[in-house]
Amino acid sequence: MLIDWQAFRLTVELAVVVSAILLVIGLPLAYWIAFSRWRWKFLVEALVALPIVLPPTVLGFYVLVALGSRSPLGRWWQSLTGHTLAFTFTGLVIGSILYSLPFAVQPFAASFSSVDRKLLAASSTLGASPLRTFLRVVIPLSMPGLVTGVVLAFAHTMGEFGVVLMIGGNIPGVTRTVSISIYDQVQASDYAAANAMALSLLVFCFTVLSVVYAMNRRAPNQKLRIVGPDK
Repeated sequence: MLIDWQAFRLTVELAVVVSAILLVIGLPLAYWIAFSRWRWKFLVEALVALPIVLPPTVLGFYVLVALGSRSPLGRWWQSLTGHTLAFTFTGLVIGSILYSLPFAVQPFAASFSSVDRKLLAASSTLGASPLRTFLRVVIPLSMPGLVTGVVLAFAHTMGEFGVVLMIGGNIPGVTRTVSISIYDQVQASDYAAANAMALSLLVFCFTVLSVVYAMNRRAPNQKLRIVGPDK
């Protein structure tokens, strides 16, 4: 078959897991970036955005070192499981989270920053807790940006190459993703298979992004109802 479905399924699984984890850890981080007044906040913002400008092989190399048997994390994981994190699916997840972090956090933070501060003040005046304000005010008003961030992280993870290759290598069914499969097919001069895989990935990612942007464009303005604390 021209399309390596095993690699395609593994890549989709990786992208789903990474997107879900980034949603969990990205929301509080983005909220802090959007509303914190700490004077050195820009250092955290620069650290989050670093994977955008770093070559994937550089990030992949340092993640590989951090996950290897010579690092404290690698030794602890090896003593716990009997193997290192490098060249495993779990290692791919960790590296992909770091590599796709800015593609989730930056849209989240931009959406949070656009929320009218008067609505937050009104919610606080009515006695709503910060958590309730976040769930009932900030999240609904930021939903298009949150969806965009999750989908961008998903699509970005689908197309990873350098980080995946450095951390996971090329183990079929374990770490061999679509991008690695395409590279192997090109190296073997099997351009028909490489084209089929590349075209499938292109169509898949384009379709996902098109649906999301169309949904965001057509989404009606949400009516917000600020509710005080539960009785």
